[in-house]
Amino acid sequence: MAKKLQNGRLSLAYQELTVFPTQLIERHRTEVRELDLSHNKLVDMKFLQEFENLKTLVLDNNSITSRVQFTPVKQLETLWVNHNNITNLSVFIESVSKNFPNLKYFSMMHNNAAPSYFNGGTYQQYKDYRFYVISHLPNLLVVDDTAITEEEREEARKFYGTRRYSIKSTAKKKKR
Repeated sequence: MAKKLQNGRLSLAYQELTVFPTQLIERHRTEVRELDLSHNKLVDMKFLQEFENLKTLVLDNNSITSRVQFTPVKQLETLWVNHNNITNLSVFIESVSKNFPNLKYFSMMHNNAAPSYFNGGTYQQYKDYRFYVISHLPNLLVVDDTAITEEEREEARKFYGTRRYSIKSTAKKKKR
């Protein structure tokens, strides 16, 4: 399993992982900028907070559900969770917005919570999904495979308002 870090990118795709190897965290915690964990069986994501410079995270084809336990990674800019078991959009996006406040690129295609023509959703359901995501992740530039337009941002504001979550305010609530 000894994987080599190349230009800040570490790929552990297709390793049948159920947990992240702690020895890799210890060895590469400051160097990893891109982490590809596609095609594994990961459920628990608490290890992510150990990666100090993580900008891109690919979790396609894992066992991630709507109630995945993420930890704050405020510098994360790209998150892909395509082909997982995410069924509740509001629960999942609340967690994503609280833990990854600076996301610019986000994709969750082929999940039941992301209606599209690919999984039997209507065009209106797809648009509503996009508006919801855009309203909760205000720094986004791209959702799935499509850039966000100013018209979409305006529509998202009309339907859902603008929501911002602060990692600090979440931490204060837990202490009380």
